[in-house]
Amino acid sequence: MEIRRVSGSELPQRLLLAADESREAVADYVDRGWCYGAFLAGRMVGEYVLLHTRPFTAEVVNIAVEPAVQRQGIGGAMLRHAAETARASGFRKLEIGTGNSGFGQMALYIRCGFRMEWIDRGFFSLHYPEPILEAGLPCTDMVRMGMLL
Repeated sequence: MEIRRVSGSELPQRLLLAADESREAVADYVDRGWCYGAFLAGRMVGEYVLLHTRPFTAEVVNIAVEPAVQRQGIGGAMLRHAAETARASGFRKLEIGTGNSGFGQMALYIRCGFRMEWIDRGFFSLHYPEPILEAGLPCTDMVRMGMLL
């Protein structure tokens, strides 16, 4: 597998929207962030967007893997790549957020070295016009996680 920087226009919308249902939010941060694709046999099967959010802090604001190749280490490889890229760019902290119903995502992030830091209560209710259900559970709060680099 190869992970390399790509332009935002190269990222498949289906992957971006699998990780974030807000087209407006995606359009905003894809233009401002550093975009990366994960490639298998020349085909993009995953993506992530890294954004400089505060002094010395970067955030993975979008990360997704094609369903057919999930649970094969691609997400973890992209998160390790994001941490290495952020560290090499002078950042001291890497953050990521996920919905309160994203148990699989939280488990992956913890395995990759992130720790839970705080909960942004009502984030999805406030910023997304339609209710979000994940695995039959309402997604209303953003669980914020971070790691020191």
